[in-house]
Amino acid sequence: MFEKILQEIKSHSRIILHRHNNPDGDALGSQVGLKHIIMDNFPDKEVYAVGDGAGRYSFMDDSVMDVIPDSFYQDALAIILDTSARALISDNRYTLAPVTARIDHHLFCEEIAQIETIDSSYESCCGLIAAFAMESVLKLSPVSAKSLYTGMVTDSGRFRYDSTSSNTFRMAAFLMEQPFDTNEIYKNLYASDFDQLRLRAEYTLKIQLTEKNVAYIYTTLDELNSSGADVFTVSRGMVGTMSDIRGVDIWVNFTETDKGVLCELRSSKYNINPIAVKYGGGGHAKASGATVADRAAAMNMLHDLDEMAGGNQ
Repeated sequence: MFEKILQEIKSHSRIILHRHNNPDGDALGSQVGLKHIIMDNFPDKEVYAVGDGAGRYSFMDDSVMDVIPDSFYQDALAIILDTSARALISDNRYTLAPVTARIDHHLFCEEIAQIETIDSSYESCCGLIAAFAMESVLKLSPVSAKSLYTGMVTDSGRFRYDSTSSNTFRMAAFLMEQPFDTNEIYKNLYASDFDQLRLRAEYTLKIQLTEKNVAYIYTTLDELNSSGADVFTVSRGMVGTMSDIRGVDIWVNFTETDKGVLCELRSSKYNINPIAVKYGGGGHAKASGATVADRAAAMNMLHDLDEMAGGNQ
C-alpha cells in the first residue's frame, strides 16, 4: 500500500510535511511521527513540518512548526497528512512542490495529490503511519512512536469509538515496543484546570434538543469572545459534552467565528458524513465537520440532521 510513497521519499532529498489547519492530536502526531521516521531511517534527507500552531497540543514533542521559504519546495516532495479536502490544508504552498502525496484515513472527498494512500478503515492517520513503518520495516524512535500513539488515542476517543479495531491494537502494540510514558500522554490530554471544568459546565447548560432528539449547542461570536476560550476549545472541545446523553444518537456543536459558523457533527448510530459534505465539509461516517456562512445555514443543517434522526433520510 505504501510502495509509491516510500519510493518517492527515497528519491527526494527534501520532504515537506503538511496537515490540516487547527491541528488535533492525529494531525500533529502523524506529522511529527512521519518526520522522525524519515529522519531516523534516511539521515541524509531534509525533513520539514509546516502549518499553523499546535495550540492545546503544544505539549507534544517537536510540535513547533518549521518556518521555510518558498524556494525549499523546488525539487521537494510534499506529503499531506490527515486531510480530506484542499481547503483544509494548512499552508497551501504544497502546490509549489513538483511531486505531492497524501496519506489519509478520512472518507474520500476529492483528489489532492498525485500519489494518494487513503484507507478509511483506520481509526487515525497515525495508525496508517504506524502501518507504513511496520510494512516498510523502518526503524521507529521513541519520539515517533509516542507521537503516533498520541494521535491514535485522540482519534479513537481513547480506544472507545467504533472505528477502533483489532488492527488499532496491533498498531498500538507495535508502537509501545518503544520506551515512552503513556501516563504523561494521558495527563496532558485529559487533565483539566478549574477554568476548563467551569467552561465545560457552562456549555453543558447550553445543550438543546430538537424534536427528534438531536442535541446541539450554538455559540454566537459575542459568546465566544466573552468566554475567553479559543475557537478550538469551544468548537471541537465542547462537542463531547453531548456524547453520552441517553437517547441522543446525533449531536452537533455550532460556533460562530469571523469566517463563518464552525459545525462539528457527531453520531453514535448514523452516517452523518453526507450532510457534512452537503455543506462543504467532510470527515468520517460518525465524526465530520464543516464551515457554513451563517446561522441560517447552520439551522438548515440542524434540520437535515433532525430528519435523519427521525428516519427520513
